[in-house]
Amino acid sequence: MAYRVANEWVDEHAALLIDAHQRIWEWAEVGLQELRTGKLLADILEEQGFAVERGVAGMPSAFVATYGSGAPTIGILAELDALPGLSQKAVPYRDPVVEGGAGHGCGHCSYAASGLGAALAVKAALDAGVCGGTVKCFGCPAEETLVGKVFMIRDGYFDGLDACLGHHPGGANAASLTSSHAMNSAKFEFFGKASHAGGSPEQGISALDAVELMNVGVNYMREHVVQEARMHYVIEEGGHEPNIVPAYARSWYYVRAPERDLVDRYYAWMLRIADGADLMAGTTHKVRFLTGVHNTIPNRPLAERVVANMREISAPAYTAEELAFAKELGASVAKEQKRSGLRKSLLPGALELLDVDLNTRIYDPYGEGRSGSGGSSDVADVSWNAPTIEFSTAAFVVGCPGHSWQHTAVSGTSIAHKSTLYAAKVMAATALDLLAQPEQLAKVREDWQARMKGLTYQSPLPPDLQPPLDQLEKH
Repeated sequence: MAYRVANEWVDEHAALLIDAHQRIWEWAEVGLQELRTGKLLADILEEQGFAVERGVAGMPSAFVATYGSGAPTIGILAELDALPGLSQKAVPYRDPVVEGGAGHGCGHCSYAASGLGAALAVKAALDAGVCGGTVKCFGCPAEETLVGKVFMIRDGYFDGLDACLGHHPGGANAASLTSSHAMNSAKFEFFGKASHAGGSPEQGISALDAVELMNVGVNYMREHVVQEARMHYVIEEGGHEPNIVPAYARSWYYVRAPERDLVDRYYAWMLRIADGADLMAGTTHKVRFLTGVHNTIPNRPLAERVVANMREISAPAYTAEELAFAKELGASVAKEQKRSGLRKSLLPGALELLDVDLNTRIYDPYGEGRSGSGGSSDVADVSWNAPTIEFSTAAFVVGCPGHSWQHTAVSGTSIAHKSTLYAAKVMAATALDLLAQPEQLAKVREDWQARMKGLTYQSPLPPDLQPPLDQLEKH
């Protein structure tokens, strides 16, 4: 009965969820600026009877919506943010809505709408009396810069969860057991002394020299870290005119590695390199730590339950028009690029998808012991605090790269709408399994406790650090 109530609720309210998905896609609000997106979801949840706390953890768009009472408590994630520079119409060729504008190139419009749908479907089952317990829907901003959930966790908003579920649109219907990379994000500001670069260079101290010397040091460091580690940087500020020795320069670094202790080690090394840049250039500097995340703790029983529900509900079918759209969009990716992406995907039989545009397969859990694509997510920190799964449903055309205009394009179509509705049903069914079947929740907890043996979560954030609400501003 629980499945029936939840599935029927999603079917009967499909128009509401598609409308939310599409409005969020059109707004395309970047991290920590998702004010309309957060308000839309919070308003709908509040209208449906959830108790909503807004603006949590110092972030205006973040919220926690709660319904029900007593144990167990199941969390449902909703991510809110778009990506800068990926504006795109819902057409299979490059055509921005606003040149240089933002777009949902990671499909968080679907992540938000599926979380909304799952939470409301679980509420319908609770109201029908098929089970008891509590559901919490978390409106999480700024996943792309790994901010939202980490600050919410540090401030206690994820305390008391028995399990947590999230859905990310992807190129496959799957619940993988791969991990993700731990990561630190920090800005390095160097201070020198301005002078005329032609007439009196000996009187200047170049802050840009220090940025470049630090970059050289980090690049030499790359040879002596584990193969999976990544260090990325941009120079945000490097001076204004060549004839002025730059008195100020700033770089922004990510450092990633498969486990949190490696990130801590490499970040400490990076701090020493910045000190060395000062010695060579004669500058001073300060570090602005923005955020950090852990590596993901997977959960096999949760993954198996999600896959079982995917198969019971069945993946969406596509119309001739949807297949034609996907084929044209897929043609924008070179065959060798598609082959390379599939090889890296860890999907079983991935190369069998070379001539496939929309992948309708449902995969058994895979990737145990692997660290996935090398990316990072603040969902990982949730997984250190409660058993957590973030599964995918097919929305993206096979072979299209992540964070691309192609992802933005398909995210605004009925292909993605079907993915959102399917995910909402799967997530609601899984949540209801955990609420109604204590033995299922016990298996999930046992797996999590075994993986957490010897590990203790410690927030990577200093206790007084505030969310970087100005993270996209030059300063």
